[in-house]
Amino acid sequence: MRETTSAYREKTVGYEHFLKFIDTTDIYCGFAIKNNENKILGFCLLEVYSSLSTFSEVAEIMYYIDKDYTGKGIGTIALKKLEDEARKRKIRKLLADISSDNISSIKFHEKNGFIEYGRLKNIANKFHRYFSVVLMGKELD
Repeated sequence: MRETTSAYREKTVGYEHFLKFIDTTDIYCGFAIKNNENKILGFCLLEVYSSLSTFSEVAEIMYYIDKDYTGKGIGTIALKKLEDEARKRKIRKLLADISSDNISSIKFHEKNGFIEYGRLKNIANKFHRYFSVVLMGKELD
């Protein structure tokens, strides 16, 4: 992800960075995505959107899947798992923020029932150029 704006960080993070996700109270749940050989291909998280009680029915999703494994249905499985976990927690709306450069992720979310809520235009700067963040949401039944 160092060569794209899909991940917002400029510097590579180590294993320890991902362990912090497990220890935070801002995460409802998280899952490693593995193949049949037990190789980790990515991860997915269901995160607290806000600590304010008025947003208790809203969660943010985040996932990463190795680029060699995208387009194979893994993202759909991960999203379904997060949706199921959200419903168990009485969450009725999912949010995603996506780099405007990540067209495949935007299309994936649209295909899976997300709609665009808006864009934070030129809010981020990576590789000495600005890009926008697309905010998308989905109502759960």
